[in-house]
Amino acid sequence: MRRYARASLSGHFGKYPREEMTPNEETNAADDYDVEEENSRLVVGAGDSGKRLDVFLAEKLEKSRSYVQGLLKEGRVILSAKSQPKSSTRVSEGDEIQVSIPVAEMPTVEPEKVNFGVVHEEESFLVINKPAGLVVHPSPGHWRGTLVHGLLYMYPDIGAGSGVLRPGIVHRLDAMTSGLLVVAKTPHAHERLSRAFKERAVDKEYLALVWSKPKRTEGRIDLPIGRDRKNRFRMAVSPSGKRAVTDYRVLWTRDGMSLVVCKIHTGRTHQIRVHLKSIGCPIVGDHLYAPRRKKVFSSGRLFLHAWKLSFPHPDTRKRVFFRAFLPEDLNEYLRKLPSRAGETL
Repeated sequence: MRRYARASLSGHFGKYPREEMTPNEETNAADDYDVEEENSRLVVGAGDSGKRLDVFLAEKLEKSRSYVQGLLKEGRVILSAKSQPKSSTRVSEGDEIQVSIPVAEMPTVEPEKVNFGVVHEEESFLVINKPAGLVVHPSPGHWRGTLVHGLLYMYPDIGAGSGVLRPGIVHRLDAMTSGLLVVAKTPHAHERLSRAFKERAVDKEYLALVWSKPKRTEGRIDLPIGRDRKNRFRMAVSPSGKRAVTDYRVLWTRDGMSLVVCKIHTGRTHQIRVHLKSIGCPIVGDHLYAPRRKKVFSSGRLFLHAWKLSFPHPDTRKRVFFRAFLPEDLNEYLRKLPSRAGETL
């Protein structure tokens, strides 16, 4: 049986020899997806406060109340990340609701104008800077206004043959995470980029602000991740899960928080969020994994930003590099924190 442990990097941040992983442990784009169901997060606004839960969900999901009641009976709805409510439960402003729905019952996608930033574009692929709040592809409660809708609007032929619900998508970011994302514009690029993810030829680095301070200034978290048995909308460190490896380095600590740079070597769902929580340092703004921490962003975003991305060019195979600095809302939050003399980023 394989033993999983955390180990200090001792100055070797980001280095990860291929022989450390067996072929069936390699990651690919599919690792980010649950092929049987899609999970989505809904937040109750002031105008919906006081409504029955089944009425609220029927409106947001554009489904019948009887269908929603079926989801509730099957345990596919969780209110405030800690309970499985009844249809008659009244919702309140600020309530967070997690919903799971079978992929087979998701509708087709129609092109729609959606705003997102393009960092780089070529004939075969483009790199975007995804804003927090933009869902990558359709899911319960997000049948419109996703990145996929916007891609189909701007590039009608994008990702031909790569899937109706996820054209061009080879990896993704959580809705409330911002940063760099590469999208395939042609079948050839989709195949090449998917292979690059599978062969771990893609480098991804994130900036995260976490509560507390890791015991080590840098280290490796090598712990398997699987579905949380108590909450189907969360992932958790689990002996029966898939291997997941995250390197981290602390940049600075102040006011009970630490800015950390993370490099992931696998692509498990919620990997950074789960791994940082496992060392006692959940991400600021992450109420799914740290529900008792204070709410710092009214938008519901996480302080997690994919700031560096590099991969082999799908046509030339030469490595290309991209970088996206922290968005203004995250910079503004950092500026409000007490500074320390001589401290630099």
